[in-house]
Amino acid sequence: MKKYLLFLIVFALYSSTTISQVKPFRFGFRAAPNLAWFSADAENYESNGASLGFSWGFVSDITLTENYFVRTGFNVDYLNGKLTFPFQTIIDPDTVPTTGVLSRKFIIRNLQVPVTIKMRTNKFGHVAYYGVIGFSASFNLKAKAKDSFAYGNESFKSEKNDISDDIKFAKASMIVGAGLEYFFDNSTSLFLEINFNNGLTNILKGNNTVYPDIKQKAFMYYLELNLGIMF
Repeated sequence: MKKYLLFLIVFALYSSTTISQVKPFRFGFRAAPNLAWFSADAENYESNGASLGFSWGFVSDITLTENYFVRTGFNVDYLNGKLTFPFQTIIDPDTVPTTGVLSRKFIIRNLQVPVTIKMRTNKFGHVAYYGVIGFSASFNLKAKAKDSFAYGNESFKSEKNDISDDIKFAKASMIVGAGLEYFFDNSTSLFLEINFNNGLTNILKGNNTVYPDIKQKAFMYYLELNLGIMF
């Protein structure tokens, strides 16, 4: 029993000494190019390739132990994705709806709040490696579209229509990533990180205009390359 108590005391002292060498809270900012695409989950809806975007934001690490942290903050994400689907609209001066195929590039701006667990290795000189896994909630700030509508042998394009009514206000995602930190001292570091953001919820609202019984449904995924600094 005495040996057990002695072990607990030594372990507690060692843990407190180790954790005391790590700041309980670090704050920084990040910027990241991203590559986004849709996964369509509705009949006659197809993904039409990936598009480049950009993200920036603030990040914080809350220390749990020496090498485990809760990472959170907020990001402003500029995401672009493409879908092709049946569409019906009225083309002036016609009064009868015209049916065709719409190729739409979505231009979406979201506010994202991620909460992940960061698991870091010990330092190798000035460098440490880490992985992150967790979830995020995103809230739509703005949604526009560049459309190309084809019907018969005709087509026309429109630029940056407001499509806020077609995009859900909130979506959830899973985040998985890995990165490295280069430390200038015990707390200040540069980091380089690649993340995969896996959309878990449908981002589209409403039903198809040609087939009203088909609910619009698509998930957004993207890869991003983060570059940032922590203090």
